[in-house]
Amino acid sequence: MNIDDAFPSKYLKASDLPEEGVQPATIEKIAIEEIGREKQRKPVIYFEDLDKAFVCNKTNANTIAKITGSRNLEDWTGKTIHLYRAEVEFGGEMVESIRVKIKPAKPQSKPRMQIDEEGEPIPF
Repeated sequence: MNIDDAFPSKYLKASDLPEEGVQPATIEKIAIEEIGREKQRKPVIYFEDLDKAFVCNKTNANTIAKITGSRNLEDWTGKTIHLYRAEVEFGGEMVESIRVKIKPAKPQSKPRMQIDEEGEPIPF
């Protein structure tokens, strides 16, 4: 049994995301909640398509503001963001964290086939 399974959390962790690539998520609502032992008030983002909520830090909030074009949390509802795992320095050591990607990775396009005058494909 994985330790994360033994101690489930209602909040999204980096280990909940795919190891590679991004996880698209559409914002359903945002609430300001008291988080942690110090009961710090932070925005918590709930998604239409994920079971867990995302405790949003200032770095990610600024990125979402860039993506949505608004610094007002209310304007983020209905917008899709892309979450990914990243290693960041915290307390002097490297830890896995969640970050918001400014632009999602574009799917690789297939090379376009060229056609000759007779309508036959030209090999690359």
